[in-house]
Formats: sequence, C-alpha cells, structure tokens
Amino acid sequence: MSDGRTEEGKRRTRFHGRVEGGGRRCDHAGCEEAGEFRAPGTRRPGFDGPGDWRWYCLEHVRAFNAGYNFFEGMDADEIAAAQRPFAGWERETRAFATSGADRPPRWADFSDPLDAISARFRDTAPQPRADGKPLSGENRKDLKLLGLTPDATRKDLRQRYADLVRRYHPDRNGGDRSHEKALGDVIAAYTRLKGAPAFA
Repeated sequence: MSDGRTEEGKRRTRFHGRVEGGGRRCDHAGCEEAGEFRAPGTRRPGFDGPGDWRWYCLEHVRAFNAGYNFFEGMDADEIAAAQRPFAGWERETRAFATSGADRPPRWADFSDPLDAISARFRDTAPQPRADGKPLSGENRKDLKLLGLTPDATRKDLRQRYADLVRRYHPDRNGGDRSHEKALGDVIAAYTRLKGAPAFA
C-alpha cells in the first residue's frame, strides 16, 4: 500500500535536522522551496546563544554549511578565548539554571568542569560523622528508624534500643501485639547497627 510519497520523497526525509510542515519558505533570496533546515543567524549583542535562526531548503542549507565560519566577526583574542580547552564551561547550562529551588554554583568559579558538577550535588550528599567513622546508606536508614542522628554513640544506640523495646513489647502493653512489626523493625535495625563500623 502506498502512502502517496515517491521513493525520492521518502529518501529525502531521512536527512538529519529536517523539520517538515512548518510552512516556512527558504530564507535564501529568490528561493521558493520550503525552509525545513535550521541554521544559526546573526548573534545578538549581549545574548549568549546562537542568535536568530534562519531556515533553508536542503540545497541552500548545504551551501550555508559549506561557507559557515563560527569565528566570523571575532578578533584574534576572542578567537583564542573560544579555542581554550574549557571554552564555554563558564556559561550556565540548563542543568545549572537558576530557576530551580536551589542556587547552583557558577561555572566561572571552577577551573575544572568536573569540580563544578560535583559541587552541584555536594550539599545534597549525606553529612559524615564528626568522628569520621563510615556510615552506609542502610546504617543511616536504621538510625532514622530509631530516631537517632548520624553522630549517635554506641551508648545512645543501646539506650534508644532499650527505650523502644520497652515501648513496643507486648508485656509492656497489656499483651497488645499490634506493635509487633515496629518491635521487629527496631530489633533488626539495632542488630545491624551494633555490628556496623561506626558502633564497633
């Protein structure tokens, strides 16, 4: 069954970057073909982006690409700056946009892009214990379940465990067994934590 397109038409739609159905005409003077390929336009002063877009047909976008010079209009110093290994890292990208709830670091504050990326998430990383002893993610969950902070001591752990066992044990609740799951969770968390390096 035919979809009404010629083989030539099907072949031509495979070109990367084609945007069909926009109703635009090619921006090349005198061309009546559809403008289906986007090309960078003139850079606007003070705007850190590609500038306004131009739209060309396939023939004229090929001609545009063949003669395009990114450095056009730049002096020698600007060209050298654009060719630095980290050129462009100073600009904020979407991942570092300031519209979110937190204020991201500025690219320009870092000489290494990887440092900037790690700084983006440093504040969300779990805080280490004051004594430097390691805590796994499971350790932190267990401490939270017991209502303890990451800096809790072994004494704090034992005391909190004893308090919670007394609270949830059926013998302390007139035989009420409705807290058995909570009691089991407390015992499991305590058992894991007492063998953890932070409480050894």
